[in-house]
Amino acid sequence: MPFQTETPAARRPHPPGARGVRVESATRRFGDVTAVEALSLSVAPGEVVAVVGPSGCGKSTLLELVCGLSEPDDGVVEAGPAALMPQRDLLLPWASALDNAALPLRVRGVSKADARAAAAPVFAELGLAGFEGARPSELSGGMRQRVAFLRTLLAGKPVLCLDEPFAALDALSRADMQRWLADALGREPRTVLLVTHDVEEAVVLADRVAVLSPRPGRVVAELPVPLPRPRSVTDRAFVALRERALEALGS
Repeated sequence: MPFQTETPAARRPHPPGARGVRVESATRRFGDVTAVEALSLSVAPGEVVAVVGPSGCGKSTLLELVCGLSEPDDGVVEAGPAALMPQRDLLLPWASALDNAALPLRVRGVSKADARAAAAPVFAELGLAGFEGARPSELSGGMRQRVAFLRTLLAGKPVLCLDEPFAALDALSRADMQRWLADALGREPRTVLLVTHDVEEAVVLADRVAVLSPRPGRVVAELPVPLPRPRSVTDRAFVALRERALEALGS
């Protein structure tokens, strides 16, 4: 059984309307391929859990199960309404940054004017003020990811599933976006399931790190991250946790 313990998120007040995630003995098959098998993982309301594992171990399949985009062949998946942010930002190239961010509101029937009015104040909070009218091609990669994350937030779901959101960025931009995301989640707390191939990123952002086995994916270790934020990657406790996660991944 994976090691589990109380996390900092489990002890702090939950954000209003927070919902958690429960995956119990879930198996998902695609023809002859079993992506995940007997996978169990829980995420407390308001907790940030990072999922790491080798390529092809079913990390993205797990997010699809949590978001209701796929059904398990066996087992149980219970989650509050969830929004998925895929690795690619998938912004509409012909729409402005503001209209891209406001898209979930428009889908729910909100008028264009009201949707823009709701999204505009958050642009300033996320460091995007002045770029409301820019097209995606006029934005940097990091800014595009901020717009995509804002779009995910404005979907209004209590659970966020983030699938390697910074994988396409260079090292400096990635570090900047990690700091930005930590701040953004501080301002807009949600229950978060973050898939990443970067163990250091997992320890920077998460309250707990879940390590998956090679395919078919199962949780083989869960490591609490009881470090105060912001986190320094050179701190001894941080380095020790990163090494433990790497050892679990390697085994």
